[in-house]
Amino acid sequence: MELPEFLTDEQRAIITAGYEHSVITAVAGSGKTSTLAWRIRYLLEQGHDPDRMLVLMFNRSARADFECKLQEVTQNRGLATPEIRTYHAMGLRLYKRFVREGYLPGFSDKILSEQEISYQAWQLTRRLAPEDLADDIRRNKKDFVETATSFIDLVKTTLSPVDVVFEELGYSDKHRYLIDLFHSFEQWRKAQSRISYADMLYEPVMAIHQNQPLQRLVGNKMDLILVDEYQDTNEIQHLLLRYVAGERARVTVVGDPDQTIYEFRGAKPEFILKRFSDEFESPLEQTLSYSFRYGHQVALLANHLICRNTGRKDVLCHSHPSTPDTGITLHESGSDSDTVLDILQQQPSEQRVDTAILFRVWSQSVPIELKLLARQIPYRIDAGKGALFSREIQAVGALLSVIAGKLENLPPEDRLTIARQLLRFPHIGLKEPELEQLASFLSGFGNGWHERLLALDFDALAPMAARKLRKLGEVLARLQDYRGPVSNAIAVYAEHTDLYEGIRSLALTHEAADERIDTIHGFRDYLKGLDVDASGALQHLKALKKQASEAASHGVLLSTIHRTKGLEWPIVILPGLQEKYLPYSPRAEDDPRAIMESERRLLYVAMTRTRDQLHLITRPASTQPHLDGDLGPSRFVSELCFPLSAEFGTWLDQRTPGESDAFHANSPLTPVANRYADRETVTLEGAQQDINANGAPLWARDRLSHAIFGEGVVIAEDDSAFEVRFDSGETLNFSKKSAHLYFTVVA
Repeated sequence: MELPEFLTDEQRAIITAGYEHSVITAVAGSGKTSTLAWRIRYLLEQGHDPDRMLVLMFNRSARADFECKLQEVTQNRGLATPEIRTYHAMGLRLYKRFVREGYLPGFSDKILSEQEISYQAWQLTRRLAPEDLADDIRRNKKDFVETATSFIDLVKTTLSPVDVVFEELGYSDKHRYLIDLFHSFEQWRKAQSRISYADMLYEPVMAIHQNQPLQRLVGNKMDLILVDEYQDTNEIQHLLLRYVAGERARVTVVGDPDQTIYEFRGAKPEFILKRFSDEFESPLEQTLSYSFRYGHQVALLANHLICRNTGRKDVLCHSHPSTPDTGITLHESGSDSDTVLDILQQQPSEQRVDTAILFRVWSQSVPIELKLLARQIPYRIDAGKGALFSREIQAVGALLSVIAGKLENLPPEDRLTIARQLLRFPHIGLKEPELEQLASFLSGFGNGWHERLLALDFDALAPMAARKLRKLGEVLARLQDYRGPVSNAIAVYAEHTDLYEGIRSLALTHEAADERIDTIHGFRDYLKGLDVDASGALQHLKALKKQASEAASHGVLLSTIHRTKGLEWPIVILPGLQEKYLPYSPRAEDDPRAIMESERRLLYVAMTRTRDQLHLITRPASTQPHLDGDLGPSRFVSELCFPLSAEFGTWLDQRTPGESDAFHANSPLTPVANRYADRETVTLEGAQQDINANGAPLWARDRLSHAIFGEGVVIAEDDSAFEVRFDSGETLNFSKKSAHLYFTVVA
């Protein structure tokens, strides 16, 4: 078969490979869909039976894309094409067969809808959750329903018992009811003879796993199986592939371990890195290392970063000669939102629709979104309504209405809403009927709420509720007629009411609590920039909310990194390259090395979404730890080796045929850059230097020396502290905020 000239040597090797197992590592933007389509055509023209070939795609959109590409590659060839399925479609076919064979009970053809599952999850949550979560559940129905349905689905991606899955997720003990909820949901579902989308895989795979006759029934029917996006595979999918392949099928899996970012859905890099090779003997290892998406500068940044990970295939991504240049800019700034505005305002307005701003967590978007609204720069959000409609910011708005003395001018129903929000910000510890009664009482007055609260009979209340109500009354009295900067008022309120402790006590996870708290911080920082009082802030927010309600169908995109896998944009902006967000602060019980590797993969995926321009926003190197948790520039910034990546990458972009094949770098050289130069057949000259941790925070260094305790190594960290094991054998904890006073780096 004659192959097109545009294919690379790597692509040709994959297309014409022999009849054996293979694992293909494909970097971001490597043209794997086209390569796999040509591989199928090659096999068909070699005489392989399409009825004994199976192609498994990650989801329906990927399947549709591959079907189009395969039709394009095989058109006018008179070739019958193989079956292209998603995992779930294959699982459903097996499920129905197992029912006919008598191994599984029958089920209704009407698959459980998301609405039906959500309704049942809501009913069970209300019944099984502890009483102190009851009010939060009523107010935040959507969050609790999503938690329950996600937990049910996640349990069904693994063979582990439900209580083990719960522990691994790091949920707080108050949410242990989810274990009972899973079992109760399954009892209800089976009594109704219904199945969900997740059950299409879970039930047949568990049946195969437990019944040897079924393993014989489904296995060894295929000659060839090809699986895409294998880095996103979970335990159940991996098992299904193993059983269907049996001893007969030759299996090819394609993916990129460096792009495994869906661990929260059960994906693990180990399936493509180790498990496949262990269970499908001695597979051929192949690579697609050329990217057709981004230029040399981005490729060098990405390689320098991800080569710090140990859990990966040792593959460098290289920009293909046909790929246009991609510019990179590192912004050192004290304000992400101001920098984003500067970037956008320098663009032609029509270019903004080609721009994506990607966040590690949604709370990062708050000050940026508010400034976009204020400057009337159109934007789109790919999830939810946006910052102004979050419960935290609506609660701050309720507080501002009270401080500004605006209650008198409001109708009673609006005052009732404000009273409810205030009594739940943080929650004052009353049961719902009592809280509703107190809110109704307060809404009858157009002023003096602090007086009404402080006049309550605290002896008649539970001690916790009495303490919280007294604090609320005291802080409202203190802020009455307050005319100073509104950001200060919010800080005083949060401190006096123990607001953040209240949020943490009810949050599902450490990360969920941080999200809510950081949303308030982001809003407060935005108001700080306005320098207005409570009344001025309310007027401003009213105008912004009106503008935000007018949905934009164009403009810059705001999204999270997790939602952008497989996508690309001409321009990508990445704010928040600081210790607080990238890497995201781990919990004390997390494995710090595993967390760092996961966070590097996230940044790697984010950077490789771009085609033309990449903007990275970090803090100045001199930034000191901040009260709101800003711990300075991310350790990943130094790992990017930005000066060398920009300098060498620019030279490669601009090099013309026949030009000198030697480049002298002003920046210290690295092993990654030397390997990249070898692939480009150029000589890289300059000073060799260990760039292990220049500019990284102390707790990211390999070895430290304490002024009193001597030398040691960092063995763990969380969001505010790190643990050092000293050479003396002693292990001690230290605050990140004061670390620079006592520690120095050991060369």
